[in-house]
Amino acid sequence: MTTNPEKLLELALKSGTEAAEVYASSSVSRPVFFEANRLKQLESIDSEGVGLRIWKDGKVGLAIAYGAVEPEDLVQQAIALSALNESEEILLRESTVADYPKLYGQEVTVEQMVDWGKQAIAQVLDHYPEAVCGADWDCSHETVRILNSKGLDCGYTDITVDGSLSAELTRGDDFLNVWYGQSERGNLPPDAIAKKVLQYLDWAKKNAPAPSAKSPVIFTSKAADLLWGVVAIAMSGRQVQQKATPWLDKTGQPVISDIFTVTQHPNFGVYSSPFDDEGTPTQEITWIDRGILQGFYGDMRTCKDLGIKATGNGFRGDLGNYPSPGLFNLAIAASQTIQGDILELAATLKNGLIVDQVLGDDLDLSGDFSINVDLGYRVKNGKIIGRVKDTMLSGNVYTALNHVGAVGSDRQWHGSLYVPAMIVEGLSITSR
Repeated sequence: MTTNPEKLLELALKSGTEAAEVYASSSVSRPVFFEANRLKQLESIDSEGVGLRIWKDGKVGLAIAYGAVEPEDLVQQAIALSALNESEEILLRESTVADYPKLYGQEVTVEQMVDWGKQAIAQVLDHYPEAVCGADWDCSHETVRILNSKGLDCGYTDITVDGSLSAELTRGDDFLNVWYGQSERGNLPPDAIAKKVLQYLDWAKKNAPAPSAKSPVIFTSKAADLLWGVVAIAMSGRQVQQKATPWLDKTGQPVISDIFTVTQHPNFGVYSSPFDDEGTPTQEITWIDRGILQGFYGDMRTCKDLGIKATGNGFRGDLGNYPSPGLFNLAIAASQTIQGDILELAATLKNGLIVDQVLGDDLDLSGDFSINVDLGYRVKNGKIIGRVKDTMLSGNVYTALNHVGAVGSDRQWHGSLYVPAMIVEGLSITSR
C-alpha cells in the first residue's frame, strides 16, 4: 500500500476524532482477451485505494483516495465531510476471527491463460469451423486490510481465476450467440467451459417453435439467477428498514416451495470469506429452511436497528460506499432432486421450454418480470429439438418459486450463487 494504514489511523485520532476506521484495498489483474478466434490483447491492471471513515463530534465522514495521497489531506477531507452529516452512533468491531487463511487461491501465469483460451476456441472450431469465438481469462489478486481505533486489524489476499468462452454463428438472417463462464481459485482448464458451449451450439442446430403458454419452463443454473437474485434482495435487512420487502412479516412462515433450503456458507467455494468488510466474522446461516423464512441479513448498523445479532453481511461494494447489507456464497439446495442437470430434467417433460440466457433481467422486489429469451430451447417428448426465437417469458418470481416441478441434482457457481437447474410451472410464454 502506498498509504500507510497505521499512520493514517494514528493521524486521524490525533486530529480530534472520536473514532476512526481505515479500509485499504489493492488489486492486480492480468486479463487475456481473445476476439474473432485470435488473441487480441493482454492487459495489466493495478490499483490501490484507501477509505477513511471517522467520527467527529458524533458525526461520521468518509473520504477515499486512490494511489498515493497525503494522509493529512485525507483526514481533513473526512472531517470536513462529517460536518455535513447528522449525528450517528459509533459502531466498530473490536476483534474478528482469531485464525483464518491470509491467502486464498493460487497464481496462474499469463502464458497458461493464453494457452487455455486457445484450447477452448480450438475445441469449438473443431466442431464448428464457421464459428467466431471470443474468450476471456483473468487472474486477479484482491488484498484487503481493515484497521480501526478499537484495535481491529485484519486482512487477507484472494486470488481468483475467471474464464469465459463465447461463440457466434450466422446462418442467413439467423444470428446465434452462446457463452459460458466459470471461476476458480487457481486451476481453470478450458474443457468444461468449451463442452458447455458446444452443447448449447448442438442444441441450436435447428430452430423450433416455442411451446404453448401453459408449458413448464426449465431454468438452467445460469438463468436461475434471475429468480434467486430477487430472493436475495427480499431477505435484506435494508429492505426491512424501508418496509419494502414483501416478506416483512413473514419470518417463521413459508415463502417459497418447501423443497428448498437457502444457506450461506462462508468457507465454501470461490467467494468464501472469513469476515465481512466491517471485520464481523462470517457465519454459516440458513436463511430459508424447507421454504420457511428464518430471518434477514445485514451490516452492523442494520442488524442493531432491527434488534438482531450481526450476521457478518456488511459489504462496501467499493471504497466510496458505507457498509451495507450484502449476501455471498448463497447455496440453493433441494430435498427432492432428479439426478443430473438439464438433459435429465428435459427427459421428464412432454412439452417445455429451456431458458439459458435472457434480456431485461433487472427485476424489482415486486417479483414481476417480463423478459426476452435470448437463448432458449424447445423440449418435446423428453428431447431437446431446437432453439426457440422471438420468445418472451413473464410471471412473478415468488409465485414461480412456489410452483417448482423438479430440481436437478447438479449445481453450478454463477457469481457467488451456487444453484441447480429447475422446472417451473405457471409462467406465461409468448412468441411471434
